[in-house]
Amino acid sequence: MARRRWRASSARRLAERSTVALPTATAAELVSRHTCALCGREARGPGYTHELRFGCFPTYAFCSGSCLAVGSAMARRCNGVIDKTTMETQAVKDARRYFAEVLTELGLMAPFHDRSAAEIDRIIESCIDGFQDSMRRQAAQRDPMDSPIPF
Repeated sequence: MARRRWRASSARRLAERSTVALPTATAAELVSRHTCALCGREARGPGYTHELRFGCFPTYAFCSGSCLAVGSAMARRCNGVIDKTTMETQAVKDARRYFAEVLTELGLMAPFHDRSAAEIDRIIESCIDGFQDSMRRQAAQRDPMDSPIPF
């Protein structure tokens, strides 16, 4: 008798669950779930949502525990948003020297010689953005079942 009641109530609960509409994700949301919010690599590690308020703040995916530690600290400091930090700004400035070395080796330094630092930084940032966009596209096209288990 008790089993029949349990089965009937569990069947009712399953019927109630099946009528609830499942949330749908856009293509951009699916891509963001597969790439690290900090470095742009494939996100195969943990995720972070500020204060666990999923409706109010975005959920960030990370590739490793070290990216999670840095990204969650940044999100906590910036109230849930990860923007370009002073460290990233300094990294772009530090990349100018390497950019100049490559331009000199290729014989392309003359057209860039009179450019301002802001223009050079814009070129470097566009290269970084292109790299990260490519990583996101590749992560979106990959079948998640192809990769080996990360642990």
